[in-house]
Amino acid sequence: VVEIQFDGFVFPAYDQIVTQLAKMHARALGKIKLPVVIRIPYGGGIGAVEHHSESPEALFAHVAGLKVVSPSNASDAYWMMQQAIQSDDPVIFFEPKRRYWDKGEVTTDAIPGPLHKAVVARAGSDLTLAAYGPMVKVCLEAAAAAQEEGKSIEVLDLRSMSPIDFDSVQASVEKTRRLVVVHEAPVFLGTGAEIAARITERCFYHLEAPVLRVGGYHAPYPPARLEEEYLPGLDRVLDAVDRSLAY
Repeated sequence: VVEIQFDGFVFPAYDQIVTQLAKMHARALGKIKLPVVIRIPYGGGIGAVEHHSESPEALFAHVAGLKVVSPSNASDAYWMMQQAIQSDDPVIFFEPKRRYWDKGEVTTDAIPGPLHKAVVARAGSDLTLAAYGPMVKVCLEAAAAAQEEGKSIEVLDLRSMSPIDFDSVQASVEKTRRLVVVHEAPVFLGTGAEIAARITERCFYHLEAPVLRVGGYHAPYPPARLEEEYLPGLDRVLDAVDRSLAY
C-alpha cells in the first residue's frame, strides 16, 4: 500500500504506474499478480493551492489494467480499502480530502458488494444524479433541496471510475429518464463524458433530456480564495437539475 501525499505529486510516478504497473499482468500472460494499492488524497474544498487540490482520476481511468475507485463516506472508505488490498490487480484509491473530517457509522461485520458496484444513495423517480467521491454529499444535498419543490431525485454513488458500473446507471436512467453526472474534475474529457456517451448509446429511447454534466472548469486550479467559484456546488447541480427537467 503506497500513499502519495497529494494528488498533484503523483505525476513523477505516472510513468511507472502506466508503463509498468498497469501492464505487467498482461505482459506476463497473467502469471504475475500485482496486489498494489496507491492511495491518493485528491480534490479541493480545503483552501489549498494547486498540486494539492486537483482531480486527476480520468488520467488513470483511461489506462487499461488499473482499477480506479473513490469512496464517499466512512463505511465505504473502510470497506473499499479492504477490498482494494485483497485485489490481485493494482488499485488507484482516490481519497476525497474534504471528506476526511466527515463521521459515519461503519459496520465491520457487513459483507459489502463488489468494489466496482454502484450504490443507490437516495431513491428517486424524476432524475438521476450520478457522482462519486466528494460530490456524492453535494448531490444528496441537492436532492434534498429539490424534494422541497416536489422533485424526486435519485442519487447514484458510482464508487468506481474504472470499471464503471454502467448496468446500474442504465437501470436508474431507464426509471428516471434523465441523467446528470457530477464530478469535481474538469468536465472536458472527464469521466462524465464517457458516462454520457455510453448511456446515450444504451438508453437513447428512454431519455427525455440530454445527459448533462457538472464539473470543474477547463482551467488550471485557482488560488484558494477563488476555489469556491471553480468547484461545482449546490447551485450548479440544482441548475443542471432544473435544465434537465425543463426539457
